[in-house]
Amino acid sequence: MTLQQLKYFIEVAASGSITRAAAALYVAQPSLSKAMKEIEAKVGQELFTRTAQGISLTPDGVEFLGYARQVVLQADLLEQRYLSKKPARRLCSISTQHYAFAVNAFVNMVERTEADEYELTLRETRTHDIIEDVATLRSEVGILYRNEFNRKVLDKLFRARGLVFHPLFTARPHVFVSRTNPLAGRASVTPADLVAYPCLSFDQGEHNSFYFAEEILSTQFSPKSIRVSDRATIFNLMIGLNGYTISTGILSTDLNGENIVSVPLDVDDSMEVGWIAHGSVQLTAQARMYLDELERVIASYGHGPKAT
Repeated sequence: MTLQQLKYFIEVAASGSITRAAAALYVAQPSLSKAMKEIEAKVGQELFTRTAQGISLTPDGVEFLGYARQVVLQADLLEQRYLSKKPARRLCSISTQHYAFAVNAFVNMVERTEADEYELTLRETRTHDIIEDVATLRSEVGILYRNEFNRKVLDKLFRARGLVFHPLFTARPHVFVSRTNPLAGRASVTPADLVAYPCLSFDQGEHNSFYFAEEILSTQFSPKSIRVSDRATIFNLMIGLNGYTISTGILSTDLNGENIVSVPLDVDDSMEVGWIAHGSVQLTAQARMYLDELERVIASYGHGPKAT
């Protein structure tokens, strides 16, 4: 099995089609098909499910993809470090739930990066996708929360995927609302106070389980419910519809402006925010730099490992 074959495999998995992958790689389709079959023969397992609509990874294929990405990444880093005559190109990918502090840290990390070239990725995405991104090494680090409701489910999934959860801080739940919302001036609100307002939450796609929700109290019925896919939209709906969402209470005026405020939610619950990484993979210096900036940003808001 060659490094080139592993690179081919990664492209095929990303494209979901031998035809599209062959075009992207400038490789003849029969040659690419042969290379994929050779890999499967070598490992003795079916890595792809082939249908008329294209191909998809089997469970064994998903696991193999993670190792393939790790090998290719390490080979690239080795080549940059020892064979390239120019400074190494910095690589790093982060997947996160929709947190402004995660974006703040990313901005700070980029500003600190002293490299002529870099390829950095920040994905604000769904909870299940964060876990899969890190498990398959599409991302080095994932940012998400757990609480008493989802902890057992998430921890079981982390163990099954070889991931380790590292706590960052614990926060009491808050609601985010428009500054003009009647609840904005309250010292705190209760779930009963929220019933009259649209409940805004982040769509989790096909994995729309209560356990993957970004918001606590996901099992409670809301008569007015709207799901969105990005942070800008959820803030626009807070302003336009007097909607609310539930989060950590950390707001960034630099990114979100001054039209959104945070109000404590009077419930007996907490959110433990942390980062996940693959337990068998050493983080790159760029990823460690991001985590340093993440801790600094969180500390600037008065949060730390023991904060509540």
